[in-house]
Amino acid sequence: MSAAAAAGTWKLGDLEVHRIGYGAMRLTGNGMMGNSDGTPIDRDSAVRLLHSAFEQGVNHIDTAAFYFSPLRSANELINRALSSWYGDVVVVTKVGPARDPSGEWLPMARPDQLRGQVEENVRQLGRDHLDVVNLRVGPGTASIAEHFGALTELREAGLIRHLGLSGVLPEHVAEAQTIAPVVCVQNSYGLDWRRADETGLVDLCGEQGIAFVPFFAVSGLRREAAAGQERDARVHSVARAHNATPAQVRLAWTLHRGPHVLAIPGTTNPAHLAENIAAGSLRLSEEELALLDKPDKDTD
Repeated sequence: MSAAAAAGTWKLGDLEVHRIGYGAMRLTGNGMMGNSDGTPIDRDSAVRLLHSAFEQGVNHIDTAAFYFSPLRSANELINRALSSWYGDVVVVTKVGPARDPSGEWLPMARPDQLRGQVEENVRQLGRDHLDVVNLRVGPGTASIAEHFGALTELREAGLIRHLGLSGVLPEHVAEAQTIAPVVCVQNSYGLDWRRADETGLVDLCGEQGIAFVPFFAVSGLRREAAAGQERDARVHSVARAHNATPAQVRLAWTLHRGPHVLAIPGTTNPAHLAENIAAGSLRLSEEELALLDKPDKDTD
């Protein structure tokens, strides 16, 4: 059994994936805000890292055409890795936001612009269709019907296999489900940021058989920032009990939230990659989960 298989599996439509995946944002040296300081990862090293993830059982990669820095494109690196890989890997991308070639953010795409974004991902990834496309919804968006309807047309045309959502509220999921099946919802969620619990989104996804895929599950409120020293005494306590790292405890807590909850931690460090994947075999006790779920945080 591969290391990633220890976390179990879930289906994105008819595509079965291990619950520990990989997020490609950090591969380019930049985050969503377009910061690109520091030396970008070497292309060969990036391909080796992705192959290592695949060898350890990761078969779910999260990416986007707007994950790029001046010298690196996440989609290009994934394309290189997949072109020399023999196994099946589900690639999930997202559309809606966009950046111009210089990296400047553009307004949210109109419904009629989504086809171009989908085709851009198809070209960059070197595929003839996309496994899953998430509509990334901007803050304050009321209705997503026109955008999701446009993606549904592209699914019917064969460019997309399955549809998902990102950055949404329960009402967006309900609206989309009246148009076409939603196979996953990707929102910011973790031990320190549980808005999706407050809105009921995590449970709603479980009830409807939709994968809930949190991002920033490890970094939490630090978001794209580099990993800092763990300050939560509860996390340290549980980590010591399992001879695990704080990041592994945070990932394990996320996966314990429900069998439909996946994880897509990203890293450029091979050792951290192995640790993240190994977190799928970490089993927390009811007492440990209760400790981590306490509303009041004790910090060092």
